[in-house]
Amino acid sequence: MTESSGPALVVGLGNPGPEYERTRHNVGFLVADVLAERVGGRFAVHKKSGADLLQARLDGRQILIAKPRTYMNLSGRPVAALAKFFSVPVDQVIVVHDELDLPFGTIRLKQGGGEGGHNGLRSISQALTTKEYLRARIGIGRPPGRQDPADYVLKPFAAPERKEVPVIVEQAADAVELLLKVGLETAQNSLH
Repeated sequence: MTESSGPALVVGLGNPGPEYERTRHNVGFLVADVLAERVGGRFAVHKKSGADLLQARLDGRQILIAKPRTYMNLSGRPVAALAKFFSVPVDQVIVVHDELDLPFGTIRLKQGGGEGGHNGLRSISQALTTKEYLRARIGIGRPPGRQDPADYVLKPFAAPERKEVPVIVEQAADAVELLLKVGLETAQNSLH
């Protein structure tokens, strides 16, 4: 994928509501908030998609930053609706999400691949009818002991992690901006 001049859609995944705000599953929302802050914009409800949406420009390119207002496992419908409404090709959809299979704080970019049991990704793959969208994966590590991953992702970050979260979220926002500016391969080479 080379640099594109058309619109790009950046989707931060999370669950709506204050009870989920600081949970591991909501790290995508935190990155979307940082990106919104950087472009100096505010989210507004986009009624046709069911997402909070911010439209901005980055290096002259139209960027859509979205946070679905549905629960994580229903993220696909708002993402597909936004991509369709704004004519964003699948390879310009970037989904920012938590990743159990990466150590805490690790940030990786990729295109396509499996969903690794992530219900938000599964929903998006179904709604877009492809897995070939871009992903910014933010490592949250595996649950300790025998804790169920489904419970783990809905728990707040542990105290030692909490101090690091703001830095990780900024680094993830940097990775997304780099991906938007230089494309996947160049961004991966700089990051990984």
